[in-house]
Amino acid sequence: MNSKKPLVRVIPPEDADHKGIINFFFELGMLKKTPRSGYQFLGSGKESVADHSYRVTMIGYSLARLSGIADPFKVVCLCLFHDVAEARTGDLNYVNKQYVRAYEREAIEDLAGTLPFGDDFRELMREYRAAETLEAKLAHDADQLDLILELKEQSDLGNTYAVKWIHHALKRLETNLGKEIAAEILETDFTDWWFEGHDHWWNRQDG
Repeated sequence: MNSKKPLVRVIPPEDADHKGIINFFFELGMLKKTPRSGYQFLGSGKESVADHSYRVTMIGYSLARLSGIADPFKVVCLCLFHDVAEARTGDLNYVNKQYVRAYEREAIEDLAGTLPFGDDFRELMREYRAAETLEAKLAHDADQLDLILELKEQSDLGNTYAVKWIHHALKRLETNLGKEIAAEILETDFTDWWFEGHDHWWNRQDG
């Protein structure tokens, strides 16, 4: 009777026990399969929680560097972890939240209890929720700026409802830097990064 063998034989240290962290890595994969649920009300656009978290993290790092005083590493960590609990709770939009409660704190606590850096995770989430430090405010702004970017794209593609959503997202920005970036986003077509000023890309003779 054939037994299933691992693809690669790895001999871990005798005292190593990484089961919790391996489970965490698998759990993170659920974020790639968890949709951001608000788009069903917008009528266009879609993304997973993982899609959202990646750009939020890049925006957060950029804001920290632009600020000149915020700790980029702290902002990146806050952004990376801010929606991790949604692997367990799912993403509830504003309509859902009128009728359904997500037990986010319990999800955070349960997950933290399995991680060797659980205390770090708990503290990051406390800081993010309190939104009192500059780093936490920038992380919150990064979250909203990602939404504004997506809404601007949908607006450019013809969804008139996206403009109404942008209006509400702008009100949630907490820093002057975030507001400045948002204003420039609204003046920029979502295709400019590859279309504007790149005529030579379109004039190639090799097809």
